[in-house]
Amino acid sequence: MDSAVALLRSLPAGTRVVVRHRLDGGFTDSLGDLLAVDEQACTIRTRRGDDVVRLSAVTAAKTVPPPPPRRPRR
Repeated sequence: MDSAVALLRSLPAGTRVVVRHRLDGGFTDSLGDLLAVDEQACTIRTRRGDDVVRLSAVTAAKTVPPPPPRRPRR
């Protein structure tokens, strides 16, 4: 089993992660909160919505710290 997929399966829901995965013609990253992992895919809640990533397409994954607080408006 790939270590990136093993990491995703070991993390509790709500953990902030970045997951690199293959797309047609390249790679992309999904950054956000891990919602769920099953036998086929993981779901990550990003700022743009929920990304469902096939585990077979995952090439790397790691936990990341929470985002910095937003700056106040001037």
